[in-house]
Amino acid sequence: MSADLSKYFDILRRYDTPTVCNAIEVFDVRPRNRGWMDQRIKALFPKMPPIVGYATTAAFRSGEPATESDVYSSIAKQVESFVDKVPTPRVVVFQDLDDPVRGATFGEVMCSTYQAFGCVGLITSGAARDLDQVERIGFACFASGVSPSHSYCRILEVDRPVEVGGVEIEPGDVLHADCNGVTTIPNDLVPEVALGCEKLVEAEEVVIGYVRQGGSPDPKEFAAAHARCAALFKQIPAEVRKQLEKGE
Repeated sequence: MSADLSKYFDILRRYDTPTVCNAIEVFDVRPRNRGWMDQRIKALFPKMPPIVGYATTAAFRSGEPATESDVYSSIAKQVESFVDKVPTPRVVVFQDLDDPVRGATFGEVMCSTYQAFGCVGLITSGAARDLDQVERIGFACFASGVSPSHSYCRILEVDRPVEVGGVEIEPGDVLHADCNGVTTIPNDLVPEVALGCEKLVEAEEVVIGYVRQGGSPDPKEFAAAHARCAALFKQIPAEVRKQLEKGE
């Protein structure tokens, strides 16, 4: 987390999460069925733009009474735990340990607090509430569902590995999320993925431009456009690394 990735985060925010996933695939650094959260995790405010940030993690329960403090008394400790350890922008990631999920992980108070301390969004395997209020402050949220009550909510642990949507998240992991879902980006590959998104979109335009040009498309011409796009994809890793070597 020591490298300054802010300029690459700025680039990544221009692109949707599917494009980011496609760019990661181009570099062939992980299996294509890994690293992105499954359909249990949904965007609550799909009209909001993409977010990019470093994960700050916590475990949560709400289903039964317990001796631990509730979420409102523990949120101050949570903020203190990440404010000096995890760079901004931050994304709060909660694993709800209850099965089935009971109370809401978050609401207006928590999201307003996180936003004030440099967070741009929240992802939970649990439930959400106060949707209208949270949407009004422009805080992106992703959850498995909604619940009107916070029940016996409490934050159990912070800065620990969590599993959300089938993906294990470590504190400091880079996340990209939008209406399509959530993906991790390998931290050491952030510059390559950001620049790769730009080149990937240019390559896809070869096919998209052909099929949208109007008239009657020809199958052979389409196949040629598709082959050209595929060839451009293969060139992306080398082109991006050369660009980074030049300091661009």
